[in-house]
Amino acid sequence: MLRTLSRVSELPIIVKQLQKNAAQAGVAKTNNYATEATVQVNRPFKLHRLEEGPETTVKLTKDEALKYYTQMQTIRRIETAAGNLYKEKIIRGFCHLYSGQEACAVGMKAAMRDVDNIISAYRVHGWTYLMGVPPLGVLGELTGVQSGCARGKGGSMHMYCPNFFGGNGIVGAQVPLGTGVGLACKYKGNGGMCLALYGDGAANQGQVFEAYNMAYLWKLPVIFVCENNNYGMGTSSERASCNTDYYTRGDALPGIWVDGMDVLAVRSATEFAIKYVNEQGPLVMETNTYRYSGHSMSDPGTSYRTREEIQEVRQKRDPITSFKELCIELGLITTDEVKAIDLKVRKEVDEATAQAKGGAELGLSHLWTDVYSNNLEPKLRGTNAYDIDHIQERKGVNH
Repeated sequence: MLRTLSRVSELPIIVKQLQKNAAQAGVAKTNNYATEATVQVNRPFKLHRLEEGPETTVKLTKDEALKYYTQMQTIRRIETAAGNLYKEKIIRGFCHLYSGQEACAVGMKAAMRDVDNIISAYRVHGWTYLMGVPPLGVLGELTGVQSGCARGKGGSMHMYCPNFFGGNGIVGAQVPLGTGVGLACKYKGNGGMCLALYGDGAANQGQVFEAYNMAYLWKLPVIFVCENNNYGMGTSSERASCNTDYYTRGDALPGIWVDGMDVLAVRSATEFAIKYVNEQGPLVMETNTYRYSGHSMSDPGTSYRTREEIQEVRQKRDPITSFKELCIELGLITTDEVKAIDLKVRKEVDEATAQAKGGAELGLSHLWTDVYSNNLEPKLRGTNAYDIDHIQERKGVNH
């Protein structure tokens, strides 16, 4: 079994017990129902060039527990629906699923403020939902119909909405773009920052290190987040990288390693990182996580790892199951509330799936509208043998 798997899936019983004991010791109750608990994160943070790190003891309220569980469960259901639609050949082209990595996105989003931004690669269905697009807007975009957040023009890899810059298909290209978003935040002086997400496969791209360097020299408010799911397209991180401690690869940039399967640990690390980058400059954060599906839908995901490995992670480290069990143990969520959330999420996603399957595509004349955000010329440039007027409809979520 790969060493990376042992880092992801092994969680000693004593750590779970310590977490449970610490949480139970800090439970606040009203009418015998827990309203808030103090929880110890599962696994300690690892630090690079930092004397102090994120809080390892965090508070969790009942409302937060319900919110995080609902968000993670919704992302899982959206991805399950997307996988099924792809198999039915209703979704075409590329499709990369986020199943197993939900705690990364939900934890980071929980720490974000209104002035903060995020940019990622192409595994972004979950992020699109978290940033305000309903399940229909995600699934409609995947099936290429008008109800999609970009009216069906973008597809799986190109979804956008306010403060969310996509969805980028070029491996690693979002990292320097995110650095530019950080520069914009500093230029505007709004106190915002940018999360620039990339995977362990993209971590070896030269432009990533160039972005590190520029961000450090200019002290930009950027958190470079390596979502290390332990595999690139079909190669384990240890076969692809000479240094798999991705949080240390920023050289002069400080770094944090966080258990990406623990939503509360990710939230705590992100809160620390946001404060740091606004005061000191950029930081690298590695979220160690795991994807259950293949790299994309064309990859079965079992030619370079065993089914037993995947099942082991599902059983021992699933972010949704672990969080649900913790919240039930603490009395923050009841089993009836869990069932109600599951039914509501399933109903919402199933209805969105049906609408996405039966939705109408854009007419041909709409395909070249809104090419520019601020059009300065009446005609579209760069078209050969076509005389096309630029038309602004501004009906997408990102307008």
